[in-house]
Amino acid sequence: MTSWQTVAKVSEIAPERVEVFQVGDHEVAVCNVGGQFYAIDDLCTHDGGSLDQGELENSEIECPRHGARFDVRTGAATQLPAFEPVATHEVRVEGDAVQVGVEHR
Repeated sequence: MTSWQTVAKVSEIAPERVEVFQVGDHEVAVCNVGGQFYAIDDLCTHDGGSLDQGELENSEIECPRHGARFDVRTGAATQLPAFEPVATHEVRVEGDAVQVGVEHR
């Protein structure tokens, strides 16, 4: 079952920017790619570093530590040294609210 947590207003996450929020029990990086919002764990699968300080270009974010890249739409690792995908989360916009899905098991 999914519940939705409001993390920001649309205007608070500028285009081509990343903001990190506590969602459920972990930190999630919400990325604005040309007005579309995507959410991934703020955790590089290569070495556990934070992704939010990395460059967001088109739909890829680069880990600032070792240059691994991930597609924020799918979580797929697109450049070594990472090869494991990063977890993604559902995102929706309700009015002016950006919401991230929280899975309950």
